[in-house]
Amino acid sequence: MAKDLTTSQLDRQNILNNELAIEEVQEKSGVEGIEWDGKLYVTREMTAEFFQVDIRTISRYIEQNNEELTRNGYVVLKGKKLKEFIAAVHSSGKDIYVPTKTTVLGVFDFRAFLNLAMLISESDRARALRQMMLDVVIDLINRKTGGGTKYINQRDKDFVFAQIQEDNYRRQFTDALKKYVVDNRYKYAHFTDLIYVSIFREKAAEYKKILDLKANDKVRDTFYSEILDIIAAYESGLAEAIEKEYERLGHILSFEEVEALFKTFEEMALWKPLIQRGRVKMASRDMALRDAFHYQLAEYIKPLDQEEYQKFLGATGDELERLMDENKEVLKRLKERG
Repeated sequence: MAKDLTTSQLDRQNILNNELAIEEVQEKSGVEGIEWDGKLYVTREMTAEFFQVDIRTISRYIEQNNEELTRNGYVVLKGKKLKEFIAAVHSSGKDIYVPTKTTVLGVFDFRAFLNLAMLISESDRARALRQMMLDVVIDLINRKTGGGTKYINQRDKDFVFAQIQEDNYRRQFTDALKKYVVDNRYKYAHFTDLIYVSIFREKAAEYKKILDLKANDKVRDTFYSEILDIIAAYESGLAEAIEKEYERLGHILSFEEVEALFKTFEEMALWKPLIQRGRVKMASRDMALRDAFHYQLAEYIKPLDQEEYQKFLGATGDELERLMDENKEVLKRLKERG
């Protein structure tokens, strides 16, 4: 999906929250600045020179986007902090102009500098830097996932337990459908789709299309652990409700009776916060990590925070993926035993 960083704050923030990508861009971009307070900083003048624009252009973008830039590392120095920064400039030996009598000085850390690069539309250098950012993000995700993001969800340490647990509750649910609901070859797919639509507003076929899954791909292998947990809760609760309704009525349940039961079940207030969280997780992660847009969940999409990127792209995910690969047979037996 093509991204225009100059117009999409969501796409900008998703890149800026990806610390692993930011580190790579800093290494590859060759941007020079002042090392101070553990970060690389550049002044407005240095920024204007790099992007080959007038200093007034930089000031205009700061004024128009002050809240976003400040959130991402732009800071106005004064007092002690300003003196420390000026001292760092002098000790660096670099030819950087800083007014000696200034009482305030706006500076960008590297993250805020990239934020500005995403905003400036009249600079060829900013345009090139934006393309580098997008390329680095794509390359990083491809490296971490072996070229495909289909199973990036499995780099979460909670995935294995959630999947095994859900498999167990899935059996309870299908057993209840088999024993207590009228015989129909479509009932398993039909009531599974009701669960999916209730939780994330998509049937299995729609979900597979959005993620570009193949016919033989199992959708549950691509679900995040939080989604698997909600599905497991639905399946466990519905299995019990179906059995109790069968006992109350004393006959095999029709589709209509189970659908009415399901309608009452899904409207229980306890689901609202869980489903809200699940939709945000699915829609936001798939947008940022899989470049997949869930149209039915557009209102729930938010930028991923730094912890989310570390979970799926960081060293913990690397180690987990290695362990899962080494223990495929053990995990298979655990699922079968459950």
